[in-house]
Amino acid sequence: MAIGPFTNPFRPGAGHMPPYLAGRQSETDEFHRLLKQDVILENMVLTGLRGVGKTVLLDTFKPLAIEHGWWWVGADLSESTSISEERLALRLMTDLAVVSSSVVVGTRKVSGMGFRPERRHVSRKLDFETMTEVYRQTPGLVSDKLKAVLRLCWTCMRREQNRGVVFAYDEAQNLSDHALKAEYPLSLMLDVFQSIQKSGIPFMLILAGLPTLFAKLVEARTFAERMFRVVFLDCLRKKDCCDAILKPVQDIETPVVMDGMMVRRITKESGGYPYFIQFICREIFDAMLQAIAAGKKSGAIRLAGIIRKLDTDFFAGRWARATDRQRELLRVIATLETCERDFTVQEIAEKSRKMLDRPFGPSQVNQMLAALCTIGLVYKSRHGRYSFAIPLLSRFILRQQ
Repeated sequence: MAIGPFTNPFRPGAGHMPPYLAGRQSETDEFHRLLKQDVILENMVLTGLRGVGKTVLLDTFKPLAIEHGWWWVGADLSESTSISEERLALRLMTDLAVVSSSVVVGTRKVSGMGFRPERRHVSRKLDFETMTEVYRQTPGLVSDKLKAVLRLCWTCMRREQNRGVVFAYDEAQNLSDHALKAEYPLSLMLDVFQSIQKSGIPFMLILAGLPTLFAKLVEARTFAERMFRVVFLDCLRKKDCCDAILKPVQDIETPVVMDGMMVRRITKESGGYPYFIQFICREIFDAMLQAIAAGKKSGAIRLAGIIRKLDTDFFAGRWARATDRQRELLRVIATLETCERDFTVQEIAEKSRKMLDRPFGPSQVNQMLAALCTIGLVYKSRHGRYSFAIPLLSRFILRQQ
């Protein structure tokens, strides 16, 4: 049976916009509320596990901000940005220059060339060169220099009648202070934005990152608790999962049909996490097209093979970072009833005594959890409690047994 070419609508890439953004209305409403601020009293931390859709949601915020009269600047925060305070200042000025370079700061007289040169007025723009010149000429610390640049920028930019500037940064968990090197880029960012916002400059900060982000902010500056509105992205509800699965294929002409049973199975296997929904649906779409072309029933697609591929593509690389003894500890955690929420050192130690010939003591569990935090498999969710840093990791671990 010959069938025409059909484009697979599902996109399980890192940060790729899905064909239909399901759920997230309450988070979008919260962002709308923040955009209405005349004086910036609250900024936003957008946090959640990998694959939950932080980058995608951040991308949808940009046109909303522009529509409401805000400039939007930002980038991904790499580890190199966090090396020094100078690097962070350079990052902020580089990003701001993208929208400010058309703004006129003033004019200067320039002499022409030739025997009878004429003097003419040339506009000076608020570009990167102007910012760095102000930065170099301002006395004081890096924070003093950066505040002077940002104040000058708003003095000039406010003539354009915009509401303000949104500084949006993804992967913000990479930002940190380095006490041993006397470099404090994270503290610098918080101090500078808190200071200029207090003076009435409408520069709003949105930071997206893993659940460790907010704890790092508070550790750097305790006032961060009052400075940010934390929005935690969780897995989608069943109705939103159904929309994420069905709406992309409803809007295109395709022989692929997702019946109710298939939708329920995808929802269960994905756990409601957007990345897993996109991954599984993409594989099912291709498999169904091949089955139809071969004259077979498209409903006979087996999910077991797709889950094995997901294990290889998503989980295996992270699992490989753990030692054999760490994997043994993770297997113990995966059998806890509360493993998908959080767990304690005592719960792990008690469970290991029931499961293992060589159980873990509390001090040993403490040390190993700290090591697992370092390699990104768990994180400290609150005092005395830990959580998996990767969605549905417990299911993957149990499948390895």
